[in-house]
Amino acid sequence: MNDDSPDQAARPYPRLVSVDIARGVALIGMVIFHFTFDLEFFGQIEPGTISSLPWRMFARLVAGSFVLLAGVSLILAARGGLNRPVFWRDTAKVALAALLVSMVTYVALGEVWVFFGILHMIVAGRILGLLVLRWPAWALALLGVAVWALPYLVQSPVFDTRWLAWIGFSALQPPSMDLEPIFPWFGPFLLGMALARAFLVGAKPRLQPGPLGRGLAWAGRHSLMLYLLHQPVLLGSMFVIFRLFG
Repeated sequence: MNDDSPDQAARPYPRLVSVDIARGVALIGMVIFHFTFDLEFFGQIEPGTISSLPWRMFARLVAGSFVLLAGVSLILAARGGLNRPVFWRDTAKVALAALLVSMVTYVALGEVWVFFGILHMIVAGRILGLLVLRWPAWALALLGVAVWALPYLVQSPVFDTRWLAWIGFSALQPPSMDLEPIFPWFGPFLLGMALARAFLVGAKPRLQPGPLGRGLAWAGRHSLMLYLLHQPVLLGSMFVIFRLFG
């Protein structure tokens, strides 16, 4: 999840509007999921809806889209050389947002607080991605598949505590409203890097979006801010509506 600057770190290369639009579409998916979650929270739809298989798959698809696009953005940011002060500034912004999410959910949700959610994963992915930043697309793709598959093959109760569950090898994950451990979630990040390396590094912005595309691109450029704000707005609005109209 990124805001304005990552793709602009390398000055000779303009932003790719298509990536911003894709991130905007992912945001819509996240809003749809959380809107449905909130309806269930307020008792407006059947209990257990959000934990059904279709909604769990939808949630994984949305989260995976954000992580994959974060990998894409890291490669695009390195076109012509990575601007490291900009990189660390943007990584710090996401890290602070992740810390805020952890603090708020710890107070509001207790046992199911978010100790390693999507923002935490993106911070870890950006830092770990530096180690393989110059790898070719095929090597990034192979590593991504391996990272994705490994936790389904290797599990141990040693990793069941919150202190280690963020790695991804737990036999029984501790409860959390949003848990995206490094294994397997660094896999989609690496696949995003591979995708960008193979198809987007030399691409030029040919897309001329209409009003809808421009709106999605704007949302994609400000995805971190919208991610942090959308759920408080949804919850607050529903609370007021249901209190007023029963």
